[in-house]
Parts: sequence; structure tokens; C-alpha cells
Amino acid sequence: MQSDKIVVGLDIGTTKVCALVGRKNEFGKLEILGMGKALSEGVVRGIVSNIDKTVDAIRKAIKQAEEQSGINIGVVNVGIAGQHIKSLQHNGSITRQVTDHEITVDDVARLTNDMYRLVTPPGSEIIHVMPQEYKVDYEEGIVDPVGMSGVRLEGNFHIITAQSNAINNINKCITRAGLEIDNLILEPLASCMSVLSDEEKEAGVALVDIGGGTTDLAIFKDNIIRHTAVLPFGGNIITSDIKQGCMVMQNQAEQLKVKFGKAIADEASENEIVSIPGLRDRTPKEISLKNLAYIIEARMEEIIELIFAEIVRSGYSKSLAAGIVITGGGSQLQNLVQLVEYITGMDTRIGYPNEHLGKSKIDAVKSPMYATTVGLVLSGYQSLDQRVSHYENVPQQEDYQKPAPKSSSNSGSTTGSLFQRLKGFLTDDIDDKQSY
Repeated sequence: MQSDKIVVGLDIGTTKVCALVGRKNEFGKLEILGMGKALSEGVVRGIVSNIDKTVDAIRKAIKQAEEQSGINIGVVNVGIAGQHIKSLQHNGSITRQVTDHEITVDDVARLTNDMYRLVTPPGSEIIHVMPQEYKVDYEEGIVDPVGMSGVRLEGNFHIITAQSNAINNINKCITRAGLEIDNLILEPLASCMSVLSDEEKEAGVALVDIGGGTTDLAIFKDNIIRHTAVLPFGGNIITSDIKQGCMVMQNQAEQLKVKFGKAIADEASENEIVSIPGLRDRTPKEISLKNLAYIIEARMEEIIELIFAEIVRSGYSKSLAAGIVITGGGSQLQNLVQLVEYITGMDTRIGYPNEHLGKSKIDAVKSPMYATTVGLVLSGYQSLDQRVSHYENVPQQEDYQKPAPKSSSNSGSTTGSLFQRLKGFLTDDIDDKQSY
């Protein structure tokens, strides 16, 4: 029934609001049915600052996607980002009453749900609880405790929080646009789903998503999310630097960056000049591409150094065998891969969201700038943590081992809670609930 399910991803970004309608084809690949895009004027550094403008942009993007796909959209998966995103590590434990039975999905769900009750700073709330490793009776390093025997179950969790006001503003925009939110997902986690391979997540990789208003970081090791961060710098700050440094208009600065910008000044020719139309009755302005590259390189160095400092702070800088994957609109800057490798000393590639894409009539969606939106669609079909997908089959095994109806009934009900609460990445009731 996965092929009959249609999922809509909505990326409310600083530069654009993008909606994608997708479904899985017979080969398990994602087929994009429609895309809508609108200029985002009500979002600053990933945070909604003007609700009316954001609602208008959402409506335009959704309308385009509906016209292209021929589907009425009512439910969407939405991304969230911004400087207010914080992450922390926390340990929790439960003591099981029954010692002669195996640890069940019910026990893991109870431990995970306890994490949602943590006291967070005023004005913030937990959006994701990501399991790291577990301990069973003080035995460490257990990735999946289901099926083991033990009394005390402990877990180390990566917890992500967001500002309540930012979440409320997104909810308000979606509601006013006549839509409902199925899942609210941290944007770098969505980007990971569309551009990273399982081998990279296993070996250790840092995903850097350079958007318009923010640069997002997510670190994987052993197929488990280890660290997340959002920095309040993106492509727009480079555009502002060009605007001030070259004394041009905002839209001219953006075009200069996109068409002629280079991340390494030594790669730019000293003799190349670009002529910019002057303002009313004024002569055209001549811009040296060498000077343009110096402006871009200075700001990109700063952003990359901040990202690298965050990677070092996570403690995984020496463990990332797959290096760095950069994606997002800002990753399309010429020579950026070389600059990242020079500053960090780590292997780097550009991440294109075609890892899970099938044949599509919309080729534009394969650009790195749509990595987050493609990931939001994928989140309707798969879980970020592979253990959650594995747990789908566990209750049936428990039913076979435990004939008591009460046990099997409890296991089934709590499994649904686990899928819903564990990460917000799994959509329940696939047969009945169509996300469109």
C-alpha cells in the first residue's frame, strides 16, 4: 500500500517556500508528482516573522503543486529550523517488574516517552528524542535491546528542542493556509534522508545544509544521529556583503553571487569585469570578479570555520570517515568543495537529493536546494532511525511467544505510541490515512 500513499513536503525557508507532492513507485523510488514554489518574504533566518506574508507564500506554493499534480492537498510534513534549535544529551532508565520475560517494544517506548517529560527551559519544547545506545543491567553498548532479558533498562538520548513561539507560528501559518501538519521535522534531519547513503551514515558523516538564512549541521555515526546544530548564517548574508562591498542593489548582488561568484578568490581572473546597469541616468557600474570572489571567500571562510568548530565540539571530528556532505542552495557556489576541504581537512562532496528519486518529469527537484523538501516527503515513508522500522514486526513475535491476550493488546497499542512519539518520522495507519 506504500505506492498508493501520497505525501506532501512543505519547506518554509528564508528565501523560498517550496511544496513537493510525491509517491513511491513500483520500484520503491520516490516519484515527484508536482512542485510549487513561492518567494518567501515573511521568514528571517528560518523563523516566521510575518505570518500574513508567509501564509500567502504557502498558499501560492500549495496551489502550484495542486495544479501540477492534480491532487487536493490537505496534510503536509513541515520542516523547522532557526537559531533557537538546541540539542542535548540525556540519560534515562526504567526498572522492569517482570524479569522472566524479554525486553519488549513496550519497554523501549516507555523509556523514550519518559524523555518527553524532561523539564526544558521556559519557552521551549522537545520536538525529537533520538535514541543513541542502551544499557541492560549495566551492560553497555547495546544498540537494540528488544528481545534481551534484564531488569534495568537505561538509554542515552539525543534530545532536540525548539522555541514554543516558533512552533506556534508555524502551526498558525499552516492552519490559516487551510492545511494540517502531519509531522514537524527538524530540517537538517530531513535533508539527511534525501542526500546521505546508509554507508556514509555507518562510517560517520557530517551533513552541512547551507540555506538562505541558516546553515544546518547533522552528524551521523554507526547509523545513529549524534549531533545537530543550526547556525544563523546562510547565503543571504553573503548577498548582503556583496551589496555593501560592491555598492549594488540586493537583486543585483544575488545575481552576481549566483552567476559569477567563486568561493576561492585565486580561481577568479583579475581581468574579468562585469557591467551592472546603473540607477536612473547613471553610468553602468563595473565590478571586478576578483573583488567579488574576495568578498565571498571571506564570509564563506567564517561560516565553514563556525561549522568546523561545531563538529569539533561534538567530539566526532576524528571519527567521520565519510567526511562532509554539503547541500542546500548555498552548496552550488563554485569552488566551495575545495574551500571546505582546505579549511577542515576532511573529504567533501555535494549532496544531491537523487539517492531515492525515481524518474520524474520535474528535473529541477534534483538540485541541492530542494534536498530538505525531498527529505520531508521521504519522511512520510521511512524512519530516520532504522530500529523503529525494525520494531514494526516485533509485536507479532511477542503475540506468538505470549499467549496472554492482555500482553499482546498492550504491546500493540504502545507500538503505535512508539512510532508516533519516537521521532515523528513514521506515519501510522498507512492503509487508512492518505497524506494529501
